[in-house]
Amino acid sequence: MVIDRIFRLLGLIIFALIGWEIGILVTGVSNPILDLEAMKYVGPLTLAGAIIGWIVAPWLTTRPAKLAIRIVRQIPIEEVIAGSIGLVLGLMVAALVAIPLAQLPAPFGPILPFIASIIFGYLGAMILVLRQDDMIRLFKKMRPRARESVEETAPEAASPLPKGPHPLLLDTSVIIDGRILDVAKTGFLPGPLLVPRFILAELQYIADSSDALRRARGRRGLQVLDDLQHLDSPKLEIIDLDAPDVREVDEKLMVLAREYGVGIVTNDYNLNRVAALQGVNVLNLNDLANAVKAIYLPGEHMRLRIIQEGKEMDQGVGYLEDGTMVVVENGRPYIGQEVDLIVTKVLQTSAGRMIFATPEEFYR
Repeated sequence: MVIDRIFRLLGLIIFALIGWEIGILVTGVSNPILDLEAMKYVGPLTLAGAIIGWIVAPWLTTRPAKLAIRIVRQIPIEEVIAGSIGLVLGLMVAALVAIPLAQLPAPFGPILPFIASIIFGYLGAMILVLRQDDMIRLFKKMRPRARESVEETAPEAASPLPKGPHPLLLDTSVIIDGRILDVAKTGFLPGPLLVPRFILAELQYIADSSDALRRARGRRGLQVLDDLQHLDSPKLEIIDLDAPDVREVDEKLMVLAREYGVGIVTNDYNLNRVAALQGVNVLNLNDLANAVKAIYLPGEHMRLRIIQEGKEMDQGVGYLEDGTMVVVENGRPYIGQEVDLIVTKVLQTSAGRMIFATPEEFYR
């Protein structure tokens, strides 16, 4: 880039001059050009300074600027506005507090007003950023009703999203997983279900992979989309919205979700956590699957086939129809048999629900 070369040239000149001045300080000669002995030191130092300046200049100028621009682009505009308003309010409070603080004797009088400006400016910005949702609701309540009705109907008319009660963005993982089709058939998702074209392109890329497993997963995802399109409700819509300044697909989804106020359907744990931290509504199919599993309480009876050994001595393991693992104490002798069990403990983990039980004859 031209700007990068310009700053490299400026860095070369500035650091060369610094090397020249260091050489003068080392040799103690005011004009080393006339002194060949001094030039033996000044010349290499100047050359070294020029080389260092050429190398480090972008890392001191353009690279930090690009990083700052990238970070600022990822910050929601609501946080920028809230932080700016909070900073102004904090500095106003600091200006009022600075008047009595400046009357204190030295060294407190000259220093404390400056410290108060930093503290109150930071507190003001952080408080407004953390309470931005409350501030937005307050502004909405203060608007006149006529203006509110106009502003609420205008975005609907101009919105590029399909009309529906609750639009939801689908990510790649939940499409490949396939369970979204069964959930959609039950009618629990009002829709419409939205699939951006960059998600469709990623699915096609996976379906064209040279790896047989990835290719099969990609083709299954495309088949799921085809089946969803044939449902009467919810409607599946392919949308052209994109976030061209963002490279990662998951980040593109979060940008669209924040911008248009829609939710994301996923079963990606990392996307779920990151989206939740950014205030995006997330529907996780794994959480839904865990929520609808049968609930057993300690003391309840069940009948189960024990199919394998457990990790501990005398343990057996079986599985309910929904895939829930049941660890049976003293169950190893019953492997391959159906046994009447009594639930002793139910453990909920991030990976799902685990049930501990013991045969009835050992429970008595």
